[in-house]
Amino acid sequence: MVSNKTDSMLAEAFDCVDDGNFDDALKLYDLTLKQEPNNIQALVDKGATLQNMGQYKLAIHSYNKALLIAPENLDALLNKGATLHSNQKYQKAIDCYDVALKIDQKCAMALAYKGLSLGEMGKLEDAIKHFKKALSIDKQYELASISKDTAQKLLKSIQEKESKIL
Repeated sequence: MVSNKTDSMLAEAFDCVDDGNFDDALKLYDLTLKQEPNNIQALVDKGATLQNMGQYKLAIHSYNKALLIAPENLDALLNKGATLHSNQKYQKAIDCYDVALKIDQKCAMALAYKGLSLGEMGKLEDAIKHFKKALSIDKQYELASISKDTAQKLLKSIQEKESKIL
């Protein structure tokens, strides 16, 4: 189980990330993982730190390690999907979100993130449906609300341009 020393190192790593000291945070995650190789939180947080640094392949590797240990870990799935999205691998990101949604159908974040990836693929109507579904679960979910409004405006603009051409 997680020790007090591990808790302390993870808290310190979190503070380092908060201060933008990503290299120091990574050292603390690695120290934690040396003591507890199966520490899911350390693996996920290390992945998130690597993602923030633009090191997508290493981030995904860290998430995959976490998912080998805990295949239904929503944090690992959502973060892996977000990293794939950041790396413009939208369909692979959607695959992660779909796994998350099989685990928790009411995961507003998975729905909204899937909407973002669908939007990037030009599937605006599907994206809007996912944003609306996320908002039906969490009415205050700002990302879903802003993204839905943006997608609707973009879709309307495209439809207006198409009607002018015809």
